[in-house]
Amino acid sequence: MSAIYNQEPPTRGLVKLKTSKGDIDITLWPKEAPRACRNFLQLCLEGYYHDTIFHRVVPGFIIQGGDPTGTGEGGTSIYGEPFKDEFHSRLRFVRRGLVAMANAGKDDNGSQFFITLDSTEELQKKHTIFGTVVGDAIFNVLKIGESEIDENERPLLPPKILDVVVEDNPMEDIVPRTTPEERRLELQRQKEETAGIKFKKRRKKGIKNKNLLSF
Repeated sequence: MSAIYNQEPPTRGLVKLKTSKGDIDITLWPKEAPRACRNFLQLCLEGYYHDTIFHRVVPGFIIQGGDPTGTGEGGTSIYGEPFKDEFHSRLRFVRRGLVAMANAGKDDNGSQFFITLDSTEELQKKHTIFGTVVGDAIFNVLKIGESEIDENERPLLPPKILDVVVEDNPMEDIVPRTTPEERRLELQRQKEETAGIKFKKRRKKGIKNKNLLSF
């Protein structure tokens, strides 16, 4: 295993995912995967991943998160569109703890990411590796990997990302579009607005049904 680590380029920065299963410390490869790292860091700084879940767990393979809808079909990049893959000859899916972009095909990267639970060489040149879990935090990743799942690889009790702290930002020129608090308030507003619309629809439907019954 040490030989594998020695082949990898040096990492920079530190991001802490505070999850319901414990902290996950991630260091990055901003030189080797600049687009993916900038995207991940800025989304972290903006609070994009706060209160999101790990919506997919494949035992012995990966855990996947980063989708604010929690469905596995949502999420957008900071670029306003999917961004291109970034592959590096010294970054290979040969061990657990690697952090990479999830996608639905070539150059289709948004906000979703996954962390490997073992060697996953079949993913080589299909997904951008941009970071790695460091220290004992790997055991918290493995805890998530042991979650009970349904037939669709969805955890019955999805582990949650409670907060994200960028402890060391290797890309200091990043300017967040919003703050975590602003994003939280906007999501709350949207939730209340949606709830209000649903209530009005139910009320309207109820009135209509009452009229039908009166005849």
